[in-house]
Order: sequence, then structure tokens, then C-alpha cells
Amino acid sequence: RIALGGMLYLGFTSNIILEFSMNYYLYLIAPFITWFICGVIKFAVNCIKERRFAFDLIGYGGMPSNHSAIVSSMASLIAFKEGINTAAFGVALTLAFIVILDANSLRKQIGKHAKVINHLEYYQGDKLRERIGHSKLEILTGIILGSCVGFILGLFK
Repeated sequence: RIALGGMLYLGFTSNIILEFSMNYYLYLIAPFITWFICGVIKFAVNCIKERRFAFDLIGYGGMPSNHSAIVSSMASLIAFKEGINTAAFGVALTLAFIVILDANSLRKQIGKHAKVINHLEYYQGDKLRERIGHSKLEILTGIILGSCVGFILGLFK
């Protein structure tokens, strides 16, 4: 059973009491919460744009950028909880830059290549997914969403 005050009591004969701090669990659950919120929003946006249940559009690309949201939530959570003058924030920010640059450049180029390959008349393979990268607006929306989630989670003590 879980008691108030952040104590987890295990019902063993030795009455082992494990204390846990929600602060540490926030760092583990923040990416999953952000992923879920972003996925729901992305699915809703795709359904509205396509005017149907767009299950076939689940995956890479689209509004907002899930990858940008996830790394932004972690970087902002670390900034709000630990401060910006920490090694953890430096690592999180570096990772965020790499992921965001990848979403805008490399993955976008992969999508362009897929489009050209799909239009080759001698290409006999399965149709490649062309919607892989993100626009700057999709990335910015992901950053804002992730930062908001990080800020809200950072309010928990």
C-alpha cells in the first residue's frame, strides 16, 4: 500500500520501508508523459486534416514533432528542477540540439529521397514512407509542448 508523504510500505515480515522521492521519478516519467500527450495531439491533428481516423499516419513526421517535444521536456524539467548551471542540463541541451537538428535536416532529406525512389519506374519494392522529417513549425510546436510539460512537472515537489 502507498501511504501519504512519499513512503512506500512493503508488507514483508521485516516491515521494510522504502522511501522514494517523486523528484527522481519525474525524470523517468517525463518523456513518457510527453510522448503520450504529443501522440494524442498528433493523431487529432492528422484526423482533422484528413477528415478520417488517420491510423495509417501514425509514425514519423507531422505536427507536433514528438522527438523535439520529448527532448525539450527533459531539458526544461532539468532546468526548472536543477538549474541551468548543471552538467545534467548541459547534456540534456546538447542531446536536444542533436535531435532537433536531425528532425529538421537529416530526416527531412530522407523523406525527399523516399519520394524520388517511390517515383522511379523500375523500383519494385514496397512504397517508402515519404513523411519522415519535420518543418520548422512542427519542431517549434514540439519544443513549446515539451517545455510546457517540463515546466508543469517541475512544479511537483
